[in-house]
Amino acid sequence: MKKFVSLLLALLMIASLAACGKKANDDKKSSDSKTLVMGTSADYAPFEFMYKGEDGTMQYGGIDVSVGQYIADSMGKELKVENMSFDYLLPSLVKGDFDIVIAAMEADGDRLKSADFSDPYYTDLPPAILVKASDAASYKTLADFAGKSVAAQTGTTKLDIVNDQLTGANAVPLALVTDMVNELVNGKVDAIVVDGAVAKQYAETNKDLVIADASSELGAAQPYCVAVAKGDPKGLLPAINAAIAKMNEENKLESFISAADALKDVWQEVTPENPS
Repeated sequence: MKKFVSLLLALLMIASLAACGKKANDDKKSSDSKTLVMGTSADYAPFEFMYKGEDGTMQYGGIDVSVGQYIADSMGKELKVENMSFDYLLPSLVKGDFDIVIAAMEADGDRLKSADFSDPYYTDLPPAILVKASDAASYKTLADFAGKSVAAQTGTTKLDIVNDQLTGANAVPLALVTDMVNELVNGKVDAIVVDGAVAKQYAETNKDLVIADASSELGAAQPYCVAVAKGDPKGLLPAINAAIAKMNEENKLESFISAADALKDVWQEVTPENPS
């Protein structure tokens, strides 16, 4: 009986060691993968968008896509971009669908509960309020939005701005920025709140939209960071931060911004696929 018990214990130990070895190998395999999967929401030009390339296929472009490519290149990996509505990005990161998320995302308190973040890689223009040009004279201060319908993207700090700073406004959460703009153009909402560069892009490409004077009261922008799963299980942050430091030393953001601006006439509205 003792021999049997000893044999059983030995077999269990071997199985345990094999399992540990397999887990270590699996972890090593995930961290050594030659592909870096980036989650984003490609409805947010100039940071992330899609456009038709010279070969006729749809391609990803934008400041954040260039940042992701730079990070992947510095790590010796191939970048794969996955498109999803903004409010699904972090839950999908937690599930392991992506290695990183780059989507003009600030590292705010709630997000820090489910993800870890890199050093900042870019600070945008201050947030802005887009309104119809014909109504611009009505929105000189934030108080002028009381009783008005103001849209902002679900799960973003811009929705917090509507709720916290536009006293008396009726917040309208929408998943896609393209939907927000269409609602504004069609008169279904009175205004939308977006990041500064995004507001500027839409105001420059649509003569019926302008940035409201009241935008100056919204305060400064918060820097954008790269998100990884909580605890950085794949050990990506050191390499990401090293790439960001080098990228900033080389002033690469200037060329990334220029490349995105060069495509502003061809970027297209797309609807991201959401998890079922």
